[in-house]
Amino acid sequence: MTPGADRSEPPPGAGSPGPSFEVRDLGRLGFEDTYRLQQELLQARIEGRVGDQLLLVEHDAVVTRGRRSPDGDTAEVPFPVATIERGGEATYHGPGQLVAYPILRLEDGQRDLHAYLRWLEGVVIDALARVGVEGRREEGYTGVWIGDKKACSIGVAVRGWVAWHGLAVNVTTDLAAYRSFSPCGLSADVMTRVADHLPDAGGAPEALMGRFKEALLAAFATAGMPLPRT
Repeated sequence: MTPGADRSEPPPGAGSPGPSFEVRDLGRLGFEDTYRLQQELLQARIEGRVGDQLLLVEHDAVVTRGRRSPDGDTAEVPFPVATIERGGEATYHGPGQLVAYPILRLEDGQRDLHAYLRWLEGVVIDALARVGVEGRREEGYTGVWIGDKKACSIGVAVRGWVAWHGLAVNVTTDLAAYRSFSPCGLSADVMTRVADHLPDAGGAPEALMGRFKEALLAAFATAGMPLPRT
């Protein structure tokens, strides 16, 4: 997808209609610039000046800390560190990782953040299946695993019942970047990337990223709306 905006619509007959996102593919953009854009679009969505947004981006190397991050957890990190309002602990963002930030209004009947997290996990699991990889949930944790390794971290915040922040999937990420801290409170050894599990992983990293990006967009478009747990 070229940088700019597009509409992601569910195909006819997809079942419960999903969000109609305005998709903004930001390419490679630093975390701080993306964070400012998120905040601007969040406020615009709260005020009803824009519809639901979906930002796709690869960041320069950075570690972000969430609300549950303990003091000193990133003391040895060689990258910039940002402390933000999302849930969870510290995680890495960098080249080869696809980050998706849905800015999504949760309407009456959808205002269950646990259900929203499970919905995001389901989107990633669907995207992985579209490229031939089996993803799964791990009981007691948020995110998506491939086998016994974690490929996707998820952390969100909500303001005025508009959810923001989102998910990060290691596609061709250099996993050595996790060695200087405990990602999401886990051992760095638990992290993996999609490229190591693809049945046909040949080709340039950019091609693999493009392939997974299309799969993730298709998964978002057909996911249906996040609903409360039953």
